[in-house]
Amino acid sequence: MILSATNAATTADTANAKATAANDPAASQDRFLKLLVAQLNNQDPMNPLDNAQMTSQIAQINTVTGIQQLNTTMASMAAQFNSLQVMQGTTLVGRNVLTEGSGMNVADKVGKAGFEIAYPATKVEVEVVTPGGQVVDTLDLGPKDAGRHNFEWDASAYKGSTEGLQFRVKAVNGATTLEYAPLTLSKVTAAGATDGQLVLTLANGKNINYSQIKSLV
Repeated sequence: MILSATNAATTADTANAKATAANDPAASQDRFLKLLVAQLNNQDPMNPLDNAQMTSQIAQINTVTGIQQLNTTMASMAAQFNSLQVMQGTTLVGRNVLTEGSGMNVADKVGKAGFEIAYPATKVEVEVVTPGGQVVDTLDLGPKDAGRHNFEWDASAYKGSTEGLQFRVKAVNGATTLEYAPLTLSKVTAAGATDGQLVLTLANGKNINYSQIKSLV
């Protein structure tokens, strides 16, 4: 049997109305009271409903109603929080941020990036390399304290393509080689929310959570 468009729409509206009523705390409470009245009207006079049982049932429906109202309130708060996060995220659009990665961002013939070391270094060198691993320049940054450091590279003398350039850090303390975390710089181009988390879109095409930002530049 094929329903007309009007009948199909009416059927869908009826189904939606039933689903809404099923989840409506007031409707649930009304159904409970009707069932309770019917139970009282049809109880055995020789074995009437115990007051404690009736009180327990009323307490149960109040608990269920309270939980439904709490869920509705929490869902509304979550939606408002997501909207607030997106509004805050839009203030970052156009800003440069540092995130984990070894990509070298070059603009106006200046390359910018950063790194983080857990211990002081007596000497730090940064090698700028092509995607194929060829070293195109080396920067001597001297000694560095533990922590996060930004650096710039003068790319005016480099004649090759700056697309895809990477960097690697050599940090030592005496004869000990130190581990480091590379930080790539990129511009925020858009902001949104996914599963309650603020998500930022970067100029390099990556989507990151706000918590992945190491620093604003």
